[in-house]
Amino acid sequence: MNLNISLQIAKTHLLTKKRQTLIAMLGVTFGIAMFIVMISVIKGVNKFLEDSALDSSPHIRIYKEITSSHPSIIEEANPANFNIIYHQLPKNELINIKNGLQIAANIEKESAVLGVSPQISSQVFFNKGPVPFSGQIAGVDVLKEDKLYDLKKRIKSGNIESLLSTPNGILMGKVLARNLNVKVGDKIMVTTPTGNLKLVKIVGIFGFGIQTVDGVKCYANMSMVQEILQKDKSFVTDIHIKMKDSQAALTYAKVLKNQYGYKTQDWAEANSAFLAGDKIRNGMVIMVSITLLVVAGFGIYNIMNMNVINKMKDIAILKATGFAGNDIVSIFLIQSIIIGILGALLGIIIGFCLSYLLSSVPFDAGDFLDIKTFPILFEPKYYGLGMIFGITTTILAGYMPARKASKIDPVAILRG
Repeated sequence: MNLNISLQIAKTHLLTKKRQTLIAMLGVTFGIAMFIVMISVIKGVNKFLEDSALDSSPHIRIYKEITSSHPSIIEEANPANFNIIYHQLPKNELINIKNGLQIAANIEKESAVLGVSPQISSQVFFNKGPVPFSGQIAGVDVLKEDKLYDLKKRIKSGNIESLLSTPNGILMGKVLARNLNVKVGDKIMVTTPTGNLKLVKIVGIFGFGIQTVDGVKCYANMSMVQEILQKDKSFVTDIHIKMKDSQAALTYAKVLKNQYGYKTQDWAEANSAFLAGDKIRNGMVIMVSITLLVVAGFGIYNIMNMNVINKMKDIAILKATGFAGNDIVSIFLIQSIIIGILGALLGIIIGFCLSYLLSSVPFDAGDFLDIKTFPILFEPKYYGLGMIFGITTTILAGYMPARKASKIDPVAILRG
């Protein structure tokens, strides 16, 4: 049978029952719109959290791991007896990376590497009044650190250039500065774990928007930290690396471990808890989205089924005039496809509009710096996926009543 005739009949059926057609289309529209909004919000939040985590941490960290893997054997009075100590304390050994500056220089030459920052890190106490505050100081080349973490954009007051011209200067996290009640220009005493003291000057205050960074961390010139720890100019405890492609860090970290023999930690290992949460959120989105589409599909099925019942006499006449079963199926499938396309298109438009409105809603992120509105991710592939889901759902929902319609006995219907 001519496809144009089937199309005309399908259009006639849809237009004669406008309310049923509209309800079926709105079922698809609601499912797709909610799918678009939910996946845009969840993906936006995941992307924001991922960017926040990666912006404040290296793609790869190289450091010396201190372990005690070999038990000690102590000879007792009777030489035949031995006492094995399983929880031996580690011996007093240096935590520095030998030839750390040279290793950093070698890594920096790799084309896939964005930047490398060798540093010396230590726990310290900040003495402000009678109560010391625990923190961490990182001796760095501030220009290399800026290349990795874009420190200039994160400075709240002061600037990183002042650190270059101030031998005893430090950049302090904003939460730590608030807890200590200090500002740029103030001086504060720093105490190392070994009891060394150093009077330092705050030349800048930064904020990454992460409590574990802003609440404890300070940056200083590498030479100053080496001085207060009484170490030589080659003393380096960590090497931070940023890759041009963060995914490449997962394999490159293993290469570096084999090449230099030091412990390497990639960003996925360092943020394993976040990645687990990311998978859970994505799983929830998929389950809820499928539920919405299935519910919409059942609604469409019921409407199409009622449409078949209401059109029994019309179907009988069509079959009596020469329409085959496949022609009847094609008529109802065309109806389903039209409903699916129109409903999905409207759902995508509404979903985009709602997502756009959410993206302009002011969002109080507290100490977070780089977000002022609700994080929404606009990805064309999800809109395409919504379109495919909408059309596929309506086709499947329309196929069953279409098959039922194709098997109707026209004689029995016309007699009845």
